[in-house]
Amino acid sequence: MGLTGIQIFKLLPKTNCKECGVPTCLAFAMNLASGKADLDSCPYVSDEAREQLAEASAPPIRPVKIGYGARKVGIGGETVLFRHEKTFYGPPGFAAVLTTDMGDDVIDAKLRKWHTFNYERVGLMLRPELVAIKDVDGNAERFAQVTKKVYDASDFGCILMSDSPNVLKAGVSVSNGKNPLIYAATAGTIDALIELAKEGKCPLALKADSVEALMPLSQKAVSAGLKELVLDTGARSIKQLFEDQVCIRRAALLKQNRDLGFPTITFPCEMAPDLDGETLIASMLVAKYGGVMVLSDIEGENIFPLLLERLNIYTDPQRPMTVTPGIYEINNPGPDSPVMVTTNFSLTYFIVSGEIESSRVPSYLVIVDSEGLSVMTAWAAGKFSGDYVGGFIKKSGIAEKTTHKNVIIPGYAASISGDMEEELPGWKVKVGPREAAHLPKYLKEWKPE
Repeated sequence: MGLTGIQIFKLLPKTNCKECGVPTCLAFAMNLASGKADLDSCPYVSDEAREQLAEASAPPIRPVKIGYGARKVGIGGETVLFRHEKTFYGPPGFAAVLTTDMGDDVIDAKLRKWHTFNYERVGLMLRPELVAIKDVDGNAERFAQVTKKVYDASDFGCILMSDSPNVLKAGVSVSNGKNPLIYAATAGTIDALIELAKEGKCPLALKADSVEALMPLSQKAVSAGLKELVLDTGARSIKQLFEDQVCIRRAALLKQNRDLGFPTITFPCEMAPDLDGETLIASMLVAKYGGVMVLSDIEGENIFPLLLERLNIYTDPQRPMTVTPGIYEINNPGPDSPVMVTTNFSLTYFIVSGEIESSRVPSYLVIVDSEGLSVMTAWAAGKFSGDYVGGFIKKSGIAEKTTHKNVIIPGYAASISGDMEEELPGWKVKVGPREAAHLPKYLKEWKPE
């Protein structure tokens, strides 16, 4: 487990230079201990202290990065057993399998299909990130060809899967720094794969037939200088896999077992007869500590609910989900289109914008920063007051987009209309429906004054 603030303070230069952004080294040490600061913020810490602090303050579950670019996955980094205690940090990655005996046309078709699964939600792009390339016949040349094809035709990160170190080496050789996960080192191949991981600067997966059998493998890999490891306990039954995931997390967090302090990789594709069954298993693993879930395929009806579950679980429970304040154009509005205003609570935004879209009325939706509160809560907390909303409208630039000066406010915030009109001389504030479901009818009857 990480050092305390006082233990960290003893290793800092104690200059109180304030260049880290806080007044004293003690305050910086406390922030480091609580995960609110980065060691790189201190410009004067010695290399020796930096190495010692980096190791001692590492989270119980070490972070591991797989892939590159927009689809790079950062798993691990966890510090708590339950999301409500603080938050989870490393969202799991989803992968689908390509085998080396597939034809090039099949591989191309699958990659094209998988690339279409992109969903925008709360200003974030949700999508699968990984492709697992599975060697089926020990052909190193074919393995390298498929790996290169994936990189050339897509931006997916790769999981290179083979029992042969030579085949894996062929895959790494064409990866060109794109950080694939090498799967998997066993008791018989660990020496060769440690060298391959060090040479390719890639994360390495370790596989054994139990949690206990993984520990000597991780000890050996860490002793050799590897820090980015992923664990596979070999469990392929739901009950045993669930037990193993919980055991690893509890051992690392509660028992301070560094040998098990790494994220995991799981294979629903080997545990169910169809993709729907795999999806159910993956949904359990999203909630219970899976680091990477490998599926046999990806279809929209399967991956979308998993992506939403991941988004919900891996958001900070102490911070409401929000959208960026500003002007949102819906249904290609023009200068005569209605203007509505609401808060930046994500659920409010999606409900309101969805109803506007369904109305097919071109409209402007102005989103006000309410610190993620809903309309009623923000109004009660004074964060959706007439003068504040009016001031936001004035600064937003919406007046330059419209030929009228009419703004529609939520029915639940009708009491702010007077203060808004004082803040917006010449504007007409109209009170809209109390429920978003009534917006389509309201908008179709709306006329500017």
